[in-house]
This record gives sequence, C-alpha cells and structure tokens, in this order.
Amino acid sequence: MPTRVHEFAWPDRVVVGTIGLPGARTFYLQVRAGTQIVTVALEKEQSALLAEKIDEILDQLITVEGNPFSVPTGTPVELVDNDQLEAVEEQFRTGAMSLGWDPTTAQIVLEAFPITDADADDNDEDSANETEMLLVRMPVGTARAFAKRTREIVGAGRPTCPLCGYPIDADGHICTLPEV
Repeated sequence: MPTRVHEFAWPDRVVVGTIGLPGARTFYLQVRAGTQIVTVALEKEQSALLAEKIDEILDQLITVEGNPFSVPTGTPVELVDNDQLEAVEEQFRTGAMSLGWDPTTAQIVLEAFPITDADADDNDEDSANETEMLLVRMPVGTARAFAKRTREIVGAGRPTCPLCGYPIDADGHICTLPEV
C-alpha cells in the first residue's frame, strides 16, 4: 500500500486554528512551506494534548545535562503567530498521532495519520491502495510557539461551569438556569 506523505522539514508556518463558534468549532492543524499548504482536522482534545506533550519534550530537553541544544523556556517573540488560518481545504481527519525528537536536526517530529474507516469497501482500489500521513519537523522555537498558540486556541472556547466543570453554552447551562 503506497503512502502519500505530506512532508514539511522546515515549515514557514505550523499552527492550530479553528473555524466556527465556541461549542461548534472545528480544529485544524495547518502547515505551510512556500506555496504548499496542508490542513488536517483535529479534535480539541488532540490539540490540547499535542501542545502539552510538545512542552513536556522541550522542558525535558532543557534538563538534560550536557544538552547541546538551545531550547527556549518560553515562546520567542519573533515566532508568535496570531494570524487566522489560511484557505482551509481539509486533507483528512486525524486519528493516530505520534510525537518525537530528532537530535540530528534538533527538531520536534510530528506525525499525523487519518482516521481509518473499518467500514470501507475493500473493492474500492483507490481507498484500499492509498493512505496518507502528515510529517512535520519543527525547530524548537517554532515548536514552543506552536504549543503556546495551541493552548490559547483551546482555551478560547466556552467558559467552564464552576459547579460541574462542563462547558456553558451561549443559551444557558443546566447548573445556572433559573428554576421554573
């Protein structure tokens, strides 16, 4: 089965962004190098976990004695990216993801794979013979900026109910609705 790899070794831009209103947002991971842009859909939880794990890897690298890599403790100001997503054409919806560190290039390595459809028709040669994946290599400063923006995007959703911890919708919430 050939795999179509959307590879970005030194991307110009790698961000998580959303489309839609809080409570009905779709999360996207978008990567651009020159004119090549790939956008994949993510779940909110995947986005949050991705940011958390990237920061954990970078924080761990800082503590390694004799570490030859200059890993920033915070987001380099020149790498802050608060721009909207560019034109969104969803390549696939992300299922499995992997995250790692490549010491030869001093980059965080992110792999995203599409959700597999167990109900796919085995007779459909196109879907049976071609798979896709996104491979992104981010320098440490870019990775730190990516994690910061992603945490902000995830946190910009609906407010959390102080009583039950669930999101409060714009039209009210069971814990805060007046009794009738």
